Amino acid sequence: VQLVESGGGSVQAGGSLKLSCVASGASEYTDSSGRSCMAWFRRAPGKNRERIAIISSEGMTTYADSVKGRFTISKDNAKNTLYLQMNSLKPEDAATYYCAAHKYVGGYCSDYHGMEYWGKGTLVTISS
Repeated sequence: VQLVESGGGSVQAGGSLKLSCVASGASEYTDSSGRSCMAWFRRAPGKNRERIAIISSEGMTTYADSVKGRFTISKDNAKNTLYLQMNSLKPEDAATYYCAAHKYVGGYCSDYHGMEYWGKGTLVTISS
């Protein structure tokens, strides 16, 4: 499995960025019905890793309170690509953002925190 993030960079506070994650090796991170949970995490310097958004194969989404209403997770199954649209960015959103995937093993994706596969991350910096 390879998860490759892109789209990070530097943006002014109040601005927007859209991150992308291209996934390969779907047979490893999907179940026999093609289901998976895919998520975006972030880690800021000196802080714990935070799951900020997760999406099921059916399109159900869950967001961290810190980004709710500002960030949108989505996916294009035909392109095997996961997206994170980030609007109204704040200085505290500065972090390395990681794409992650987990084979669906039951329950709700909102309960998945320990993901199986990870990208290497893309850095987002915010200038005030």
